[in-house]
Amino acid sequence: MLTCLLLCSTACKETTNKKASQKTEISEKNTTNSFVTSIETSHKKTAFLKESVVQFQISILFEGNEILNGSASFATDSSKGKLELSNGDVIIYSHNQVYYSPSITNTQRVRFNAYTWNYFFLFPYKLSDEGTVWHSYTNSELDGGKYNAQKLTFEANTGDAPDDWYVVYANKNSNLIEAAAYIVTSGKTIEEAEADPHAIKYEDFASVKNIPIARKWTFWEWKENLGLTKQIGEATLKNITFIEEDSTLFEVPKGFLKI
Repeated sequence: MLTCLLLCSTACKETTNKKASQKTEISEKNTTNSFVTSIETSHKKTAFLKESVVQFQISILFEGNEILNGSASFATDSSKGKLELSNGDVIIYSHNQVYYSPSITNTQRVRFNAYTWNYFFLFPYKLSDEGTVWHSYTNSELDGGKYNAQKLTFEANTGDAPDDWYVVYANKNSNLIEAAAYIVTSGKTIEEAEADPHAIKYEDFASVKNIPIARKWTFWEWKENLGLTKQIGEATLKNITFIEEDSTLFEVPKGFLKI
């Protein structure tokens, strides 16, 4: 019995040590990636994460149609978020739980809206999250300019869509992210998603408490050998500010539904 316990104990320790070693390896792989660290430094990640909540007005149009308009509040560590739309609809998320006001009758895009715009905004601060895997990328030219570029994929079971990938383009001088090509696998096969890749361009950077934040996003069709081919959408961000989180900011009101 004692031998069995010792063997089990040793096996558990080996498993724990192996997992810890793997996590350390992943962490070291990300933090020692000069591409990632230079972006995080330029985007003032440390200063950003010292803030509690970022809040701003956002308007998003695709093909000339407004698909979202309202106020966004996101915890800087991405753990919580809230969208208060101009039509009265409200979406709140906390980690992997999403809640919405009963006024939303078409729930097809609730989870998408809860996480997608949050991720695009917080993208420069999430490059070394657990589960991120970086790869070299040789075609660093985009829209006539030369960039530092790498491809980001994710380990299995990371987030809602681990099969998504991004090609990240950073300005060679400022190291700010100026564009990211990506696929969206939500509701699609990988093959379907890779047949229709898109890109986001980050533009009109402004300093908010000495942190550079893009006030305009444009969305494009993208091809690996052609780059940006056709603009399909744009987003405008206004009144960007940092606030302290109070006990009611991300509180789910009574009567809200869970998706």
